[in-house]
Amino acid sequence: MQKRGTKRKQSEIAVRSSAATKTKDPYPEYPRPSTEECRAVRDDLLTLHGFPQEFVKYQRNQTPAKPDALTGENSGEEMESVLDGLVSTILSQNTTDTNSRKAFASLKSLYPTWQNVVDAEVKHIENAIRCGGLAPTKAACIKNLLNCLHEKKGKLCLEYLRDLSVDEIKKELSQFKGIGPKTVACVLMFNLQRDDFPVDTHVLQIAKAIGWVPVVADTKKTYLHLNQRIPDELKFDLNCLLFTHGKICKKCTSKRGNQEKNESDSCPLLNYR
Repeated sequence: MQKRGTKRKQSEIAVRSSAATKTKDPYPEYPRPSTEECRAVRDDLLTLHGFPQEFVKYQRNQTPAKPDALTGENSGEEMESVLDGLVSTILSQNTTDTNSRKAFASLKSLYPTWQNVVDAEVKHIENAIRCGGLAPTKAACIKNLLNCLHEKKGKLCLEYLRDLSVDEIKKELSQFKGIGPKTVACVLMFNLQRDDFPVDTHVLQIAKAIGWVPVVADTKKTYLHLNQRIPDELKFDLNCLLFTHGKICKKCTSKRGNQEKNESDSCPLLNYR
């Protein structure tokens, strides 16, 4: 049974979130995607791919991590901590999923605790994550994140973000150098289980291809538009499925348009153009 304090806390977060000023839709003339279309695309991609196994651990029936009070490290077999998730997301930038996972595993193998990373020289952190690409940039970002977090909070832990509203979380994470909007959105959706819709290259290309945003849309405006158009209850599944589909299928993002559509109808998203 859920404790009253927990229910009250969640209620307070919801109130603060709903009270936040709504961001203006950059494409108010675009009525798509509709709720019905979002649900249909979700269902079609589920039929085609099934739910991506790599994202199962982030579904909402999982138990949040309980980091050690002193070290900030995960204890038990719960879902990864917010800090682990943030660093993983940093390492995933501009590289493949395989390489980013290798980089994170290498980092944690050499430095089991985040305090170990703080104490390490940047060049050694670079060597540990080199397989993930952009090692100097990512190592500096991780080092700065941990140093600032320790200076501000006195411990290497981001679990306090669970008690904040979406706007408050965005403000907190944006204070760290090198943490951009897409990284924040990923942490919101995956690690904090909030209703947010990150836009990466795959999602952006598909959104343009099927007419959910103008072809000239950039990542920021696509993020703002889709987060207003897509129902909260569909955001997680739809985002995971579009990301997975974008990696596998080239037809729906092909610039050859109708020519590609006539060649094959194996991609269900071709029907939404």
